[in-house]
Amino acid sequence: MNEDILSFIWRFQYFATAALHTDEGSPLSILRTGHKNTNAGPDFSEARVIIEDFQWVGSVEIHVKSSDWFLHNHETDPAYETVILHVVWENDRPVVRQDGTLLPTLTLKDIVTKSVMERYAQLQDETEAIPCAGMFAHVDSIQKYGMLDRVLLERLDRKAGLVMDLLANNNNDWEETAYQWLGRHFGFKLNDAPFARLTEIVSWKIIRKHRDKLNQVEALLFGCAGLIPAESNDFYIRQLRTEHQFLCAKYGLQSQQMNGHEWKNLRMRPAGFPTVRLAQFAKLLNSNGSIFSEIILAPTFSTLQAMFHIEQSEYWKDHYLFEKKSKGKVPVLGKDSANLLIVNGAVPLLVAYAKHRQQPELLEKAIYWLSEIGAETNRITREWEMLGMKVKTAADSQALIEWYNNYCTFRKCLECTVGAALVRSLNP
Repeated sequence: MNEDILSFIWRFQYFATAALHTDEGSPLSILRTGHKNTNAGPDFSEARVIIEDFQWVGSVEIHVKSSDWFLHNHETDPAYETVILHVVWENDRPVVRQDGTLLPTLTLKDIVTKSVMERYAQLQDETEAIPCAGMFAHVDSIQKYGMLDRVLLERLDRKAGLVMDLLANNNNDWEETAYQWLGRHFGFKLNDAPFARLTEIVSWKIIRKHRDKLNQVEALLFGCAGLIPAESNDFYIRQLRTEHQFLCAKYGLQSQQMNGHEWKNLRMRPAGFPTVRLAQFAKLLNSNGSIFSEIILAPTFSTLQAMFHIEQSEYWKDHYLFEKKSKGKVPVLGKDSANLLIVNGAVPLLVAYAKHRQQPELLEKAIYWLSEIGAETNRITREWEMLGMKVKTAADSQALIEWYNNYCTFRKCLECTVGAALVRSLNP
């Protein structure tokens, strides 16, 4: 038993409401259950009930046991003086307001609709990765795809929030934020953290002054990443080291150099080595005067794709690592990798800017970009496909990943349109 199911039962009144009485014996009529509160304070606000022919307007608090009122220290919180009804599963202790009056209590244990509790317990006890997998087919497609749209917007909003946090740290500098945000995604998860640290050490303001000279951009990135060998007869490496030493001294970066061991390449294809990704990131910076503007103002999706069609510098076309020449050509940034950068990098930037400027047309543009990219294929999307969900575009796969990670994994079935429908349904 938990407060989530009790709040659900109260909200939709899945209990016997005829001839209802409070635990104190007073006739009770529920006119309005109130609005679910997602912030601090009582669970429901603006509820309206009639007790003993007197109409009350205020808050409703939900607890498993009435004694939880004291466990949560509500008796000392003025915000809870607005509570007009205490709804509990078990009434094990009366609650008295600060003025000495008894708080009316409604116990649900003996009046709740049993089937609702049984279906909720079934979902919570399910061992499948998606709790409702066995009953999923019984839910109407409108509810399924309505949830899909909802979680896509939730995912975009959540990621945009991360961009906005970064923007605040950068004193509302969108260019710096775009550089850092996109840079960390060149880590492709395994190296996100070192990429993020590197873009903080070597700021966009520094890169911008040298972006027209690719060797200087590479020197700044590889040098501060701690990846340039200390000694080498290779001309390219010696040139990088010389440029790095000069630029490092110019911008006072000597004490901020990273260690090479911070970068990971274990169990990774050579094309994904951090050295190759850094070379590709350097080329992106070299090719675009303003990453942020190029993304936000991209007139077509093809224009955006062209931006991420990156060929690294000549040295890195036949090297995966410094001083180690590859047997064949090192691939340029592939289509799948470019699409991931658009999905995880460009789209959240555009959504954040859309929210910041209150321009919904930019949000629509971001969703359109996702619809132009093929769906990701992974363990999560395969789980959904087995349940009959069509996964055609990145918009679909991104939504399903959010749905799985934020609802199914945590068994938040009552907050899910499909899960709530199954709990409510009389014939699942």
